[in-house]
Amino acid sequence: MFESLSDGLQSAFKSLSGKGKLTEGNMREGLEIVQKAMLEADVSYQVVQDFMAQVSERALGKRVLLSLRPDEELVSIVHSELVSILGPVDPSLHLKKDGPTIIMLCGLQGSGKTTTCGKLAQLLKEENIKPLLVAADLQRPAAIDQLHVIGDQLGVPVYSDKENKNPVKVCQAGVAKAKAEDARVVILDTAGRLAIDKELMAELQRIDKRVSPDQVYLVVDGMTGQDAVNSAGAFNEALELDGVIMTKLDGDARGGALLSVKQVTGVPIKFIGTGEHFDALEPFRPEGMAGRILDMGDMVAAAREAHRIVDEKEREELEAKMASGDFTLDDFKTMMEKVAKPGLMGKMMGLMPGMGQFKDVLESDEAAGGIRQTIGAINSMTMEERRNPKLIDAQRRTRIATGAGVQTPVVSQLIKQFDVMKPLMQGMAGKGAGDRMKMMQQLQASGAMNDPSMQGMKVKKGTGKRLSASERAKQKKERDKLKRKMKRKR
Repeated sequence: MFESLSDGLQSAFKSLSGKGKLTEGNMREGLEIVQKAMLEADVSYQVVQDFMAQVSERALGKRVLLSLRPDEELVSIVHSELVSILGPVDPSLHLKKDGPTIIMLCGLQGSGKTTTCGKLAQLLKEENIKPLLVAADLQRPAAIDQLHVIGDQLGVPVYSDKENKNPVKVCQAGVAKAKAEDARVVILDTAGRLAIDKELMAELQRIDKRVSPDQVYLVVDGMTGQDAVNSAGAFNEALELDGVIMTKLDGDARGGALLSVKQVTGVPIKFIGTGEHFDALEPFRPEGMAGRILDMGDMVAAAREAHRIVDEKEREELEAKMASGDFTLDDFKTMMEKVAKPGLMGKMMGLMPGMGQFKDVLESDEAAGGIRQTIGAINSMTMEERRNPKLIDAQRRTRIATGAGVQTPVVSQLIKQFDVMKPLMQGMAGKGAGDRMKMMQQLQASGAMNDPSMQGMKVKKGTGKRLSASERAKQKKERDKLKRKMKRKR
């Protein structure tokens, strides 16, 4: 997400690190890199000018220029100013106590509007809130059928009337059905066009006037850059939007629209779409997004993702096993199965400070194949072997590998990985997010994260490069040191 913008900003910060003495001149050089990175990310020119004026005023102050770590001071300044231009945002849906809350989605064709209806419905279901989808897009062929397919996949009711060619009446009938079925939220999927035109706006205005939706959200494609900002301005002028849902931010989005839409239109971003799956919709948090842009991670989003994939009871049981040292290969397999969903592990790493560099590795086909091999190898073990991997000698490794249909080194790497991870898990038990993050960074610094055994259980391939004996010894020494440190913390 926003790799080009993040890389540009990191270049600015690196240009200031290691300076013997910081001057106004080299600080300005760093600020010029920041400005260039934002313009190349397609951020609105006026937004860049206003942003740089605020950053420059603070960055050129005595506190920063005399700081021992000026690069860190600049990161802090840029972070706070990013939060300022992205927010404030109220992420709540403000559901009514009595009767259904009506949410109207609008947008151009291809923005992901119908899919976003499904994502919103999934978000509501996770909160035990009953939604109803209304197929009011009578322009696009198969739009009604698409919404019904989504509803079937999610187990969410969909109202449609293919015989009725009046979108206003379809919306009114959908709201009436929601009241009759005690649905708490009605989501209207309205028609789009390839471009903004008077006919589209007139239709949306009629729905707005006759149905009186409680909230109107515009769905825009984050990959369209300034076109997304222009669309937001036009729709807001016609409908008075309550918020923007920006989609396709998992793609090659440069970030310009995200940073510009609030400043240019005054309309906040309420949600962001970060993938194709129905659970890939996040409430927008300016602080978290600023952290992601600056490669500082977003621990709140990471925690939310973790809570979503593991329920409270499972989490408590796992914590107890970790704390007692009873964490087994069976538990390890369960964890692997939880995060084995496409893109999930990479997404989690991308949300953690300092771990973004592993995102691409963990999203690769190699990593996915490695996870499958790991699960297969554990399934091939006896219950006794899973509880006590120290029993697994050379003969047993061969048997396990044969049973799983993998090479023997895969089993060896699995045991090695578990040997590294178990004391880490025990050390993390009962710790807060900050302490856990420090331990992960210690593990990274030790070199263990660079070990093949920590990278998806890949069978080692010839690369033409090998560590020297002294380098391997140093790496092992660091891992052993980390293990001893974890044991002392118990």
